Amino acid sequence: MELKNKVIIVTGSSRGIGKEIALLLAKNGAKVVVNHSHSEVEAKATVAEILKDGGTAFCVKADVSNRQEVTQLFDEAIARYGKVDVLVNNAGIMISKAIKDNTQDDFTRQFEINVRGVFNTLQEAHGKLVDNGNIINVSSSTVKLMFPTYALYSASKAAVEQMTRVFSKEIGRGISVNAIAPGPTETELFLNGKSPDFIERLGAMNAFNRLAKPLDIAKVVLFMASDDSKWISGQVIGANGAMV
Repeated sequence: MELKNKVIIVTGSSRGIGKEIALLLAKNGAKVVVNHSHSEVEAKATVAEILKDGGTAFCVKADVSNRQEVTQLFDEAIARYGKVDVLVNNAGIMISKAIKDNTQDDFTRQFEINVRGVFNTLQEAHGKLVDNGNIINVSSSTVKLMFPTYALYSASKAAVEQMTRVFSKEIGRGISVNAIAPGPTETELFLNGKSPDFIERLGAMNAFNRLAKPLDIAKVVLFMASDDSKWISGQVIGANGAMV
């Protein structure tokens, strides 16, 4: 996919799926803004890897749940590269507990980052993304499942999907707005604390008998960030190997 000279902000891209997205977009010619909120060392390492491969990137610390910091994120990207063509809303957290066990803080944290974070970046993108740009929000395939302990996380991602649909008709200017919904993916954060038996059972739920690799998800984002995806808008793309 040709992304030459496209400036792309990838929120939460210091590690995991976000890092793989940033690396792949840069390999395909994009100028990448690597965003983090508390992972400066990892974010700088991601930038260093991109630069080593001949790509273009720099990192910006910004908590997406803080509107002022989101404004700063966009402004720094524009100051450095002159524009923003694509926004990838990858930043998010997951707290896995039964509804009865979630605290008020658990609820607040997930909705502040997963929902308000997307709300903040969409508001900023409304006036600052270039005409004919692309927005890709990251949801989750758990929205379509009834996984115990995932209620609040799934609810926050369902909100992201509905904002995606509505915003696709509001923003105009030729900007496409979509979401991708990954299934279980092999990241350090996801695998942490899960037994090999549980991971095997999760992998068996899709058509390919394995968990996704971060690169599997990044390749979908690559297509959605390119002009080749332009006639797709207001959609949620399941990237889950026929899990749901």
